Amino acid sequence: MNDVAAAAGVALKTVSRVVNNEAGVNAATAQRVQAAIDRLGYRRNDGARTLRQGRTASIGLVIEDVADGFYSGLSRAVEDVALHHGHLLFTGSSREDPARERELVLAFCARRVDGLIIVPAGGDHDYLVPEADAGIAVVFADRPPGGFDADTVVSDNLGGAEAGVAHLIAHGHRRIAFVGDSPAIFTANERLRGYRRALVSAGLPYDEKLVTMGPAEPERLRAVLRPLLTGPHPPTALFTGNGRITVETVRALIAISSGPRRAGVHTPDLEGLALVGFDDFELADLLGITVVAQDPGRIGRTAAEMLFRRLSGHDGPARRVELPTRIVARGSGERPPALRRAPA
Repeated sequence: MNDVAAAAGVALKTVSRVVNNEAGVNAATAQRVQAAIDRLGYRRNDGARTLRQGRTASIGLVIEDVADGFYSGLSRAVEDVALHHGHLLFTGSSREDPARERELVLAFCARRVDGLIIVPAGGDHDYLVPEADAGIAVVFADRPPGGFDADTVVSDNLGGAEAGVAHLIAHGHRRIAFVGDSPAIFTANERLRGYRRALVSAGLPYDEKLVTMGPAEPERLRAVLRPLLTGPHPPTALFTGNGRITVETVRALIAISSGPRRAGVHTPDLEGLALVGFDDFELADLLGITVVAQDPGRIGRTAAEMLFRRLSGHDGPARRVELPTRIVARGSGERPPALRRAPA
C-alpha cells in the first residue's frame, strides 16, 4: 500500500479508503489511486486482515449429495451470499451417513471456518456443543437438528404433501399410493404425515399396503411397484416423496410397462396412472410431471443470511423458519382415475 500511495501521490489512509470502498475520497483521486493499483498489481491481503479480526472468511456447508439438483440449488444460493459477505464456501456431501456428516463438520471446524450450514444426516448433534462454545456459528437447513438448539430453515413438508395428495383427490382419485424415501429421514416422515392427513380430511381410509418407503434405488422401486400395480386393487395415482424418488419411479414405470411380456405375468397398462411428486426437478416440465415445488435457492439464501446475522453479532434465541411450497400442475396429476383392474 505504501508503493501505491507513493505512485498516486496520496496519503496511505487515502489508499486504504479506496481499497475498502469507504467514503471520503473524491472521484478524481480515487481514479488516480485505482490506476496506481492496476499498474502495480496490488492485491489486498484479505487473509491477514481476517486473521487480525479472529476470522478466516470461510464457512462450511454439509449437504446430502452435491450432485442432487435440490442440493446443488441450495449450495449455489449459499455460495452467492457467502461471496457477497467476502467469504469462501467449503462444501461436502454426507451421503446420508451420520458418521460422515460428523467427520465433515469437524474437519471444517479444524480448518477454523467461521460458521457452518448443515443438512443433517443424523439425529444427534450434541457433538457440536464444544464447537459452538468455541464461537463457530451453526445453522441447519432442510431438516432440524437433534439435541442442539440452532437456527433452522425448512420447507412446509407436511402442508406441501397434504396439498399434493388433496390435488389428486380433487381429480377423483381414491386409491393413492405413497412412494417415499427412507423412514429415518425427517422430510420423508413429514411428507408421509401430510399424505395421511389429506386422506383423513377427505374421509378416505389409510391402507398401509399402498405405502412403500426406502432408498431411491431402481431395483427396489421396480420390485415394489410391480406387485402394487398388478394387485387386486391397484392405485389409480401415485404420490412420490422427493425428486429422486419421482425420477426413479418414472423409470420403473417405463420398465414395467415396456418390459418383455411373459406367459402368466401381467404387464399393467399405466397410461391412465396419475402422478404428483414432491420436489421439482430438471426436465419435469418436458415430461409433464405435476410437482409440489419447494425453493432450494430460497432455503439456501435464508440459511446463509441467518448465519451471517449470527456472525455479525446477533445473539438472540434460535429461530425456525418454515418456507411455503406450491403445486405446479403439468398434466400428470390432473388425469382422472381410469378403470384399472388386475387380471383374475
